[in-house]
Amino acid sequence: MLSIEPEIRSFIVENYLLAREDGLSNDDSFLEKGIFDSTGILELVSFVEHKYSLELEPDELVPENLDSIASLARFLQRKLDARNAIPEMSEPAPAARSGR
Repeated sequence: MLSIEPEIRSFIVENYLLAREDGLSNDDSFLEKGIFDSTGILELVSFVEHKYSLELEPDELVPENLDSIASLARFLQRKLDARNAIPEMSEPAPAARSGR
């Protein structure tokens, strides 16, 4: 998770003026600080989907997952861990590889 937080912070600070002016901490609420409007949230979602090759479901787009650098990093780490825990479906089973 350590590399996710700096990447999120970098995107936010580079793209949102209020994040630069306020000295945003990892636990600061984006909503309370007024960092994003609805378009900003869509841009953030687009960034994380592209950056981490993930698709966020509509029911995942809630403040608990997206309202701070820390909460977004935890959410993304859970999604990445879940994706990596799924065995590759395209690899044949060991018996099928033997060519018999």
